[in-house]
Amino acid sequence: MKKISKNIARQQDGNALVLVALAMAAVLALTGLVVDGGHLYWNKAHLQKAANAAALSGAQEIVNSQENIDRVVTEILEAHEAEGSLLEATVENERQLNVVLEKQVPVFFSSIFGVEHIPIKVKAKAGLSPMGEAVGAVPLGIDESVPLQYGETYQLKVDAGDSAAGNFGVLALEGPGAKSYGDSLMYGFDDLLQVGDIVNTQTGNIAGATRSGINYRMDLCPNWEGGTELRDCPRIMLVIVYKPYSQTTNQMKSVEITGFAYFYVTERMGNTDDSIKGIFIKRAGAGSEGQGNPPDRGAYAIKLTE
Repeated sequence: MKKISKNIARQQDGNALVLVALAMAAVLALTGLVVDGGHLYWNKAHLQKAANAAALSGAQEIVNSQENIDRVVTEILEAHEAEGSLLEATVENERQLNVVLEKQVPVFFSSIFGVEHIPIKVKAKAGLSPMGEAVGAVPLGIDESVPLQYGETYQLKVDAGDSAAGNFGVLALEGPGAKSYGDSLMYGFDDLLQVGDIVNTQTGNIAGATRSGINYRMDLCPNWEGGTELRDCPRIMLVIVYKPYSQTTNQMKSVEITGFAYFYVTERMGNTDDSIKGIFIKRAGAGSEGQGNPPDRGAYAIKLTE
C-alpha cells in the first residue's frame, strides 16, 4: 500500500509540473499577444491620426494643384513621424482627397514564430463643400447675380452711395461708422456669419477707411507671385455673397447672406481710388458647411468624410 501511495504521489507531482508549465506558457503567450496587440493598436491609431491630418491639410490644396497636395501631405506625414507610409493621395471629382497609408510594424512575441513585422493600413478622406458659415469675413459683399470669372480682374466700387446702385456692397458688420468698418476690413469680423443672416449696409463715403484697410493688408503680404496659394496672406479676403433684403428708392438698407467668396487684392489703392482691384479665387478655408445648401462661389469648407 505504501509503495502504491508513493507512486501515485510521484505521478501527481509530475502532472502538477506539466500543468504549471502549460499554464506558464499560456500566460506568456497571452502576455505576448497583449503586448503585440497593444503595440499594433497604438501604431494604427497614430497612423490614422496622421492620415486624417494629411487628408484635411491636403484637401486645402485641391483648388491649386496635385503638386501642392503632394507637398503638403508629405510635410504633414513627416511632422507625424509617418514618412514613407504613403501609398496614395488622389483626388476624386475635384472635391475629395483620398489618403491611404501603410506601415510595417515590428512585433515582439510573434517573432518567436518567425513573424518580424505586421502591416497595418489606414484610410482617410476629406472633401470640399461650399462654405455656409465662417468667422473672419470682411465688411464687403457681392450680389449673387454677379457671375464670377475666377482669375479675371474685378474693380469693386466703394464710393459713396454705390452700395445702392452697384454690384458691390459695403456692409456694417460691426455697426455703422467708418471706424468700425475700417477695423473689420483690416482684421476681419470676429463673429460667426452664416447663410440666412441679415446684415445692414454701410452709408456715407468710406473710401478713406477702405484705402487704409486695403493698403494695410497689402503691406502684410507685399509679394504678388504665388500669393493666391499662401495660407496666411491678408490680401485674400473672405467676402459675403448676398441678395437684397430691404431697400428704399435711393438706397439698399440690408442684405441677406446667401454664400461666401474669396477675393485676392492685386493693387494698392491710391489717394484718388474709389475701387478695390483684384480677382476672385477658389480656396478652402476655416469655415464650415453650415445649414442649408449654399451656392458654390469658390469658398469651400473642409471636413473628413471617412
